[in-house]
Amino acid sequence: MEDSLASRLHAPVAVTVDVVALTIRDRRLHVLIVERDAEPYAGSWALPGGFLEPGEDLAEAATRELAEERGLGTRPAHIEQLGSYGDPARDPRMRVVSVSYLAFAPDLPDPRAGADAATAGWHAVDDLPPLAFDHARIVADGVERARAKLEYTPLATAFAGATFTVSELRLIYETVWGTRLHAGNFHRKVLSVPGFVEGTGETTETGGTRGGPRARLYRAGDARLLHPPLLRPAREEAIR
Repeated sequence: MEDSLASRLHAPVAVTVDVVALTIRDRRLHVLIVERDAEPYAGSWALPGGFLEPGEDLAEAATRELAEERGLGTRPAHIEQLGSYGDPARDPRMRVVSVSYLAFAPDLPDPRAGADAATAGWHAVDDLPPLAFDHARIVADGVERARAKLEYTPLATAFAGATFTVSELRLIYETVWGTRLHAGNFHRKVLSVPGFVEGTGETTETGGTRGGPRARLYRAGDARLLHPPLLRPAREEAIR
């Protein structure tokens, strides 16, 4: 009797996962989006995602959806839960709660569309087409999370290769933050943070574009938090 009453009082609720997958291409921050091949919003762009399958964990669903859209079976360099979105009107089909995930990886290839998408592609976050559902808000939240995490964590190394120069790391910060940084100050700050990066003892094969000395190569260190943090220029000025 109680179960029957509950079923009448509470409408069905579905759960989906949506993934904000970020990478850097041509020195611009890009997000993976797909052109929907089914209603609602057929023909519109959206984040890769889908309904949670029976017996499936949320993180497993996020990894599966991302792999389907980009055509790769491997996990990204970093993936974490971003937030939950449950506006009653966010999906015209029924009450749908989305648990979103944020993923980072370097040099991801051109994706292929998944089962419910006509096209998939990387788009610069500062030049996105209109997105279906509330995905514009989710992308904005994901980009801000990425920018904030670069201040306090070594997450920038997830955008880099196995080894990198400090200049290459600076370009990652500049791309994600959307601002230019002073090369000398950035170099000093990076090397002053314990465990952020560690030297490999190797250098680049050639010097810079102006024929300068070969640059030292680094890899990610063992730090999980940056202390002191690398604050965005505007935030650093505000603290001062």
